[in-house]
Amino acid sequence: MIGSNKNPLAIIMGDIVQSEISPSIERLHEQFNAAIDRQNTESARILASPLTITLGDEFQGFATSLAGAMRIARKIRYDLMRDSIDCRFAIGVAALKTPLNPERAWNMMGTGLAATRAKLNEKAATTYYRFHIPGYQVLETLLEAGGATLTAIERRWTPTQRHDIQAFLAGKTASEIAKLRNVSVHSIYKVRNSGDFDLYLLQWNAIQEALAELDGSLSLERQHA
Repeated sequence: MIGSNKNPLAIIMGDIVQSEISPSIERLHEQFNAAIDRQNTESARILASPLTITLGDEFQGFATSLAGAMRIARKIRYDLMRDSIDCRFAIGVAALKTPLNPERAWNMMGTGLAATRAKLNEKAATTYYRFHIPGYQVLETLLEAGGATLTAIERRWTPTQRHDIQAFLAGKTASEIAKLRNVSVHSIYKVRNSGDFDLYLLQWNAIQEALAELDGSLSLERQHA
């Protein structure tokens, strides 16, 4: 049965950073809900239980792979960054002991949930990407180090750097981005370099490869395909 101890799922949790000091709680709530709704639509294929807002500024959901959960986290992060909203995430492995709720990600119990939430609640952490991978402590530590690097680079991006780097990551060429912004290709590469694109991509790919390897070891994608 999906969601049993023999069939683990990837859990993704997130919350808004310092939501209590937002100048407009109503506007923040609207933007947060919109970002979650977009990902539930865009990522429906890999969500076993949809992203569900559990409190005003927190959400959780279950994905069919750790690599997929990380892609969802980055999409939400980018979406909210455009509105100058910071969000932190925790990705973990959960083995449900109650039936999976495919409509909303709540009212379920199992191992891994509390530990993943504990990672999310470590608000003093310097990274917005946390991981709970039981039985793989060294790899978990390396994933967290990679997540800290992604966070540090993202925090330094200007709006222009964020726009261009996200466009590169979406598959656009420097020429295409230059045409969109009506600037020279040289200017695009200057922005790319100042935004540490190559280091960012190196860290992102390493995290995705490690998570894909874990998906295979834990049989997440095979069991939920």
